[in-house]
Amino acid sequence: MIDRLNIIVSRYNEIQEELLKPEVLADYSKMKTLSKEKSDLEEIVKKYDEYKETQKRIEDAKALINDPEMHDLAEMELDEATESLKTITHELEILLIPKDENDGKNIIMEIRGAAGGDEANIFAGDLFRMYSRYAEKQGWKIEVTNEVEGTAGGYSQIEFMIKGENVYSKLKFESGSHRVQRVPETESQGRIQTSTATVAVMPEAEEFDYELDMNEIRVDITRSSGCGGQGVNTTDSAVRLTHIPTGIIVYSQTERSQIRNKEKAIQIMKTRLYDLKLREKEEAEGQDRRNKIGTGDRSEKIRTYNYPQNRVTDHRIGFSVMNLDRVMDGDLDAIIDALITEDQRRKLENN
Repeated sequence: MIDRLNIIVSRYNEIQEELLKPEVLADYSKMKTLSKEKSDLEEIVKKYDEYKETQKRIEDAKALINDPEMHDLAEMELDEATESLKTITHELEILLIPKDENDGKNIIMEIRGAAGGDEANIFAGDLFRMYSRYAEKQGWKIEVTNEVEGTAGGYSQIEFMIKGENVYSKLKFESGSHRVQRVPETESQGRIQTSTATVAVMPEAEEFDYELDMNEIRVDITRSSGCGGQGVNTTDSAVRLTHIPTGIIVYSQTERSQIRNKEKAIQIMKTRLYDLKLREKEEAEGQDRRNKIGTGDRSEKIRTYNYPQNRVTDHRIGFSVMNLDRVMDGDLDAIIDALITEDQRRKLENN
């Protein structure tokens, strides 16, 4: 571990020197790349400095422990520093786990009502509100790009962007099938019904992640399929893009400007194709899916929201919380922290 840390410190110092060179300052792209690399290494370098300072505390305490006048104080300092070193060492091990290159990215999330008819669409709406409230608490921004409302409420499908700091790192485990068990408002006999909604989370493709060939794209301009009201878009400004080689279709209709809808649709298309490329790469490299938390597939049952028992259970890690009402109001920290901790544990085992 120490050898790796010394290499990182050396590289960090190199980057600092590079960023002072006039030719680098004049090259925005290179400066941006180096600045990001420096930022990625900074936390490790600071933690390693803390590690070395704590080691010195231990050495100083050992040097004084045989002094009768300083023995008790030195022994106390030695115990405290030794415990601190264990904590710092573990933190360094976590920091040295290879990072997911997409962790710092924004995401595109899609939620669809699945099995359960109207109740599934209502639940999809509940999930959208849950993620919206969570995003709000994180200081993130949400932009809806496409929505198809359910006849009894909620959504049969809603697609939206979440923009902010490290969005993908926290929400990447949300892909899969979410199941709800509750008595629907339309159920007169008080019977519990099980319904599902599916969630897909994709890291937003950045400028150099995927180069879209517009010759492979068919562009269709249509009228918004909104459900009415003062805010409905009644002009022919909705945009549908079809990627001819794969058949992937994206739709953007929430902006009044056709140009803005097209820009959003292109970004979503790039993100979908980038996500496809990532999945193909993972399969080609034969990564061991048993070490991952779930497959990320939309069909995988990942979580149950049990209203009668006020319980939410994540089946991938066997983790439950008994505060469903707070979870549905966006209090997802306990679940997300548990998923991240388990992911780190598995990576440490295989690192």
